Amino acid sequence: MRRTAAERLAQTLRETDSTHQARSQRDSTATMYARTLAELDGVESGLCFGRLDFVDGDGGGEGDGPQSPMYLGRIGIFADTPEHEPLLIDWRAPAARPFYLATAASPLGVRRRRHLRTRDRTVIGLDDEILDLSAVEARSTSDVTSESPLLAALTASRTGRMRDIVATIQAEQDHVIRADMNGVLVVQGGPGTGKTAVALHRAAYLLYTYRQQLSTRGVLIVGPNRTFLRYISHVLPSLAETGVLLRTLGDLYPGVRATRTESPEAAEIKGRLVMADVLAKAVRDRQRVPEQGGMEIPVDKEVLILHREAAEDARAAARRSGKPHNEAREIFARHVLDALTWQMAEAIGTDPYADDPLGGDDAPGDPMLLDAADLAEIRAELAEEPAVQAALDWLWPILTPQELLNDLFADPDALASAAPQLSEQERALLVREPGGWTPADVPLLDEAMELLGEIDDGSQARLEAELRRQVEYAQGTLEVAEGSRTFEFEDVESEVLLATDLLDAATLAERQRLVEQLTTAQRAAADRRWAFGHIIVDEAQELSPMAWRLLMRRCPSRSMTVVGDIAQTGDLAGAASWESVFAPYVADRWRLAELTVNYRTPAEIMDLAAKVLASIDPSLRPPTSVRATGIPPRTVTVDGSLGQAVAAAVREELASLGDGRLGVIVPAAHWDTVAEAVRSVAPEASFGADPDLTQPVAVLTVAQGKGLEFDSVIVVDPHAIETVSVRGRSDLYVALTRATQRLTLIDSGRPWSGSGEA
Repeated sequence: MRRTAAERLAQTLRETDSTHQARSQRDSTATMYARTLAELDGVESGLCFGRLDFVDGDGGGEGDGPQSPMYLGRIGIFADTPEHEPLLIDWRAPAARPFYLATAASPLGVRRRRHLRTRDRTVIGLDDEILDLSAVEARSTSDVTSESPLLAALTASRTGRMRDIVATIQAEQDHVIRADMNGVLVVQGGPGTGKTAVALHRAAYLLYTYRQQLSTRGVLIVGPNRTFLRYISHVLPSLAETGVLLRTLGDLYPGVRATRTESPEAAEIKGRLVMADVLAKAVRDRQRVPEQGGMEIPVDKEVLILHREAAEDARAAARRSGKPHNEAREIFARHVLDALTWQMAEAIGTDPYADDPLGGDDAPGDPMLLDAADLAEIRAELAEEPAVQAALDWLWPILTPQELLNDLFADPDALASAAPQLSEQERALLVREPGGWTPADVPLLDEAMELLGEIDDGSQARLEAELRRQVEYAQGTLEVAEGSRTFEFEDVESEVLLATDLLDAATLAERQRLVEQLTTAQRAAADRRWAFGHIIVDEAQELSPMAWRLLMRRCPSRSMTVVGDIAQTGDLAGAASWESVFAPYVADRWRLAELTVNYRTPAEIMDLAAKVLASIDPSLRPPTSVRATGIPPRTVTVDGSLGQAVAAAVREELASLGDGRLGVIVPAAHWDTVAEAVRSVAPEASFGADPDLTQPVAVLTVAQGKGLEFDSVIVVDPHAIETVSVRGRSDLYVALTRATQRLTLIDSGRPWSGSGEA
């Protein structure tokens, strides 16, 4: 299958036909085969992972005879025969559901479920589950194995890249993955319940099931940070889906890369819904009028006066239009120019009220010396005057969102005018010099663009001019074709169809245009106004109200999958409840699904984390761990140097880690000390804003660690993590639940929720 696609791609690229249509068709075909190759490369590892043997007469076959085994894989493959019989069933197909749902109590017609483990194209192991218990008596018990594919996957060493769970999806996960696409589905689950894996597999399922609806609009997945997105980036390609757009909130405004940092308190203020009103007021503050004396505008030898009343009338007319600020500027400018035109006419010696050629007929005066054409000429000349343009730019400037926010945050007086709802202390947190953007700025930029409107940079006019040129060229081509009729038959209706009988110039031009072959995801990434067919939000509890406002604009259909855990909310602007998030947009018309089983965190570690969870909210219950390791969390009390304690713990963990991964989670207050200590024993360790998780050791803050997992985790100074903010206990809960095997605590001796001393 892959060889066929590769051969066809090579053949397509060798095509040398130089016509516009041939080149366009070649490019389109090459793009199609290139995407097919990318999909096949992604699914090759573990392509076939399961087999179902059915009780005779079951499994979807006709009649009561023996049913052939059904093989399951990452994609569907069919025989190259007229019947196209299935060789491999796509895991998303309805026929594959028994592989995930069948149990001994409810076998769904399945006699045996077989899990296949492969390396490249070689089977290296298998596990069988006999679900038809009546058949066990007639067979050797060697067919029933105690080894669990799920536990084998859970205990395998981490690699720094998330694995898919296509071969081990559990029943409660399967129900979420295959849920209907319509509406908002909230997936609430504690640490280790597989929320992220479920969300990614749901994306693959939706693209398979609703391909027609989603192929043109696309799917957006929003993650908490770039480290997380890189960590999960291989999952969807391994499921044959390469067209999904993965973005952080800070990447959702085209052309802006939000890497600037700010205080959590400032980010929380920017996340409030009141900022929408603040920005609206900031825009209105830039729609100015002169003082009572009016504005002097020198034009040639004259000094025109734009009176306050005339400017107020112009502003009111522009605002009444309901257009965004930049689009409404044309209306404002038209009214201002009208007022200045009458003044210039009076200065020339004409009473414009005698016979107003622009529509006024209610004021007496001397006969007009200038006609409508004269006044139009004066108006056009005024529109080109630098002084008039400067006045318009001050009164009603064309603004970009970047200019609006930079000017607002750099000017305490402008901020005080636009944000009287905020206290003086809160406004002081927002004041800053221009230079880069923070993730919390991105929803504000998006909101500002809604208020300001797009700026016409001439690109649309150039596009239309190019299209007109192509249509004219096509028309000439058709005229040549029309002239090919011989004069002998020019008066006889010909039975021979020519190009002009089949298409017009516009259609021919469109066919000949060389359209850039961009994927849906690529086009969506470049278009701020793109409306996605479905949006998936991970770590959704961290998003601010303004961030949700942005996402709702990106998805007018409200088709969304939201995964998160309210107990893990660490951001000050994050959600306190799902009701508070969705009430403004869908009222109570959203669905809740809960994941209750913890597949990542061993019971020994979860018992400790449960104490912290109880301190957050006693009514919350931790997810149930499916396994225990017999290794309780280890506490190292610092007696002297924090750096020495960290170095010793890292050295000890690396000695027993094998090929797994170690995460060191550290509060910001100890970052430099811990980084130096880790480097002393693990020079290859990864640090910084975007750590490389494929390295044996990664040093991260709690925010960087959200959604990630490691074989072993060292948590430095739980007290400092817990007390750094009002939601510090949620951060500590996150930190304690990142390990799949072992947890070490570097305890400063100060009390914290899990120490029994708080």
